[in-house]
Parts: sequence; C-alpha cells; structure tokens
Amino acid sequence: MGTTVLGAPIHGVTMEEAVNRIKEFIEAGSPHQVITLNAEILYRATREPELMDLIRQADLVTPDGAGILWAARKLGHPLPERVTGIDLTLAIAKEAPAHGWRLFLYGGAPGVAEKAAHNLRQAHPGIDIAGTAHGYLSPEEQEELKEQIRQARPHILLVALGAPKQEYWIRDNLPALGVPVAIGVGGSFDVISGNVKRAPVWMQKAHLEWLYRLIKEPRRYKRMLALPKFMALVLKESRR
Repeated sequence: MGTTVLGAPIHGVTMEEAVNRIKEFIEAGSPHQVITLNAEILYRATREPELMDLIRQADLVTPDGAGILWAARKLGHPLPERVTGIDLTLAIAKEAPAHGWRLFLYGGAPGVAEKAAHNLRQAHPGIDIAGTAHGYLSPEEQEELKEQIRQARPHILLVALGAPKQEYWIRDNLPALGVPVAIGVGGSFDVISGNVKRAPVWMQKAHLEWLYRLIKEPRRYKRMLALPKFMALVLKESRR
C-alpha cells in the first residue's frame, strides 16, 4: 500500500519492509531502481516531466523526509515512517553479511567512497564491498567504471551523485550493468565516512534533520525555498 503525492507514487513501507522488498528484487535478479524521495525533488518533478516519469517508473519509492510524510497525512493517506537514503544504506549494510550481498559504492568526492567502505567493513565484519569509485569521472573513466561494476557483479549498487543526477544516471545505465538493485543515496557516503556529522538523534526523531543541515550548510537555503512552494501545492491538492 502507499499513496500518490502531486502525481508521484510513494510506497507505504517501513524500513524493514523496504529491506525485504530489496531482498525480493535481488532474488528476482532483474534490474530494479529504488528512489528515496524528498519534498525538494518531488517539487522539482512537478516542473520537470522527465523526472516525474522516472519516479513513476521506479520499482520502489520511499518517503525520504518529513515533507513527504506531512504531505501524505494532509492528503489523507498517512505513511508509516521515513525511509531515508542514509538509513536505508545502513539497514542494507547490517543485513548484507547474513545474505551474502555484494555492494558497490559509487559517488562522492575522491576518497569518500573508499573511506565509507572502510567504515562499513569495520562496523559489519564480513560485509562484501565489491568495489568503490568517486563521482568525478571523465567520460572515458565512466566507461571503465561500468565495466568495473559488471566485473564486480554486485547485488546492490549505491549511487551518491546527488538527486536527481543519481536517479538519471541509474535510469540510463542500470539495464546494461547486470545489477539487481540500484539506489540513489545522496550524501550518505559523506556521513558514513565521517566527513559530515549527522543531526542529533532527537532532531532526527523530531523530523528536524533538514534544519540541522541548513544550520551547518547555510548555502542550502536556496534549495530550501522549494519547501514552501511544495507545501502550497499540497494544500491546493488537499482542497480539491
């Protein structure tokens, strides 16, 4: 079960259910795209038909952020909980050793994916990180990356290029990579590597993680301007 917000389908899954769905995708073997959707990107999709089509075609769309949960409640179809990119990444890493899942980390600044992989290996002994690559590759290096991924044969490809760039990259490349699951995970590698500190747990539980990030990165304020516009669209839809 799930709901539709401003034309985008969002699955009403808990974190546990999302991981189980990913397990099913891996067992199926065919390529599946997972999107963790926040209000900013959904608002952009209302103005970018190609992005909206991409979201609609994804195999799993989870609610990433308080804005999506608020919108679903306002439209009368509440969702159980947030399933963010970072939390989904950590949940997958926790389960991976038991299931023998191989992961590939692509994205972030040079050195970040490698450091994130090191920290995941420290936290989850036995986890199989099949490869890493940073997100600043030349066109020639892109072709080498694709071959590297095909050779590594990961079950899950985590792509941290920032939304929606990562979603477009997955859409365009996943069919030829032979990977069962690809997920856009935004800035997750920065957090896992320790380069960026996450909001305190109380702020996460209070759905104020966006405020913490804005305080830490004031340059994000322009991106945040999409939130009141998103809310206005949701309120308009709720009155219909």
